[in-house]
Amino acid sequence: MNALLRRARAAYGLLVARRSALFDLALAVITTGVEIGLLFDGGTPVVVIPADVIPVGVIPVIVTVLVGSVLLVRRRAPLTVLVAACAGAAVLVPLGYSPGGAPVVVALASLADLRERSVSVAALVPTALFLQSASISSLPVSIGAWALGSYLQTRRRYTRALEDRAATLEREREQLDQLAAQRERTSIARELHDIVAHSVTVMLIGVRGARDVLPTDPRVAAETLERVEVNAEQSLAELRRILGLLRAPDHDAQWRPQPSLGQLAELVSGYRAAGMPVRLKSTGTARPLAGGLELSAYRIVEEALTNVLKHSDPARVTVTLHYGRTHLHVTVEDDGGSGSGSGSGPRDPAPSSAGHGIRGMRERAAVTGGSLEARPTADGFVVTARLPAGDAGGAA
Repeated sequence: MNALLRRARAAYGLLVARRSALFDLALAVITTGVEIGLLFDGGTPVVVIPADVIPVGVIPVIVTVLVGSVLLVRRRAPLTVLVAACAGAAVLVPLGYSPGGAPVVVALASLADLRERSVSVAALVPTALFLQSASISSLPVSIGAWALGSYLQTRRRYTRALEDRAATLEREREQLDQLAAQRERTSIARELHDIVAHSVTVMLIGVRGARDVLPTDPRVAAETLERVEVNAEQSLAELRRILGLLRAPDHDAQWRPQPSLGQLAELVSGYRAAGMPVRLKSTGTARPLAGGLELSAYRIVEEALTNVLKHSDPARVTVTLHYGRTHLHVTVEDDGGSGSGSGSGPRDPAPSSAGHGIRGMRERAAVTGGSLEARPTADGFVVTARLPAGDAGGAA
């Protein structure tokens, strides 16, 4: 059974590879059959030539078959094929037969399809005059065949131009993606250097200070060392997150480590100035978090508000930050209003400078080791992110 399937696939592949040759063969056979039918349409008598006792009716069949076989090379030498078809018709006319001109018409259309317009036009004039003068076909038939071939040529060139353009755009898109990824990685590497250098400097100063006060005030030294420990843990977590992003070549989340939660009020004010009825609430005990985590929370809020702005017309939007003991909870909720986003299910906005819709927000949450849920509510839509913030040591 497997061998039969392999043979069938091989046969199909051969047919696909040879489809042009098969089409030319079918065209030649059909044209030859049509021409023979036109030759003997009307009951043309068969005259016997006494010299060699060969029926004259055999001659047009032989000539027509020869001309039809020449059509097999119409793609390689269309002008030669047209000359041969005209010659075949010129041989039959003196014998008293009336060829239909099917091979000439096919050859003329092929020439217009496969050669430059100037060549086909130059061949059209004498061909049309010959067919008209020999009473084989009228001028509209010749002009129509040439017009069909010209149309096929124009369509083929247009299609090829579109394919070339699409291939060029695809290559340019891939190059732009690579450049963008490289720029993002460079930005992350620069930010990584800044974070590590700052953290190491702070830790070094803290350790030196603790060493200086240790003999006189051990309690202050212990508190200083605790702060150094927290800073080291945050820096290590940040380092792991950014290195994980750099190691993933197919990761689409784009980091541009600039904003933090300190600029969130300014962000909300900007959306409020744009006409969105949004307010910001904060619960729990606010505290400094890792820079990458604050960036992710900021971008999640930014993308969620962009989603609301694009797909809804709410009467109320609430951004809530809840600082828990081990996690930061970020919630963006709208009541839907009269916009199209009300109760219509998950919305995935078009990519913006902040990310790529809900998928981008989920990726940002995943980078920090957290999770994100986006779902419709009874009135509107809610986005909730749960991001690990480290142990706050008794924070609410």
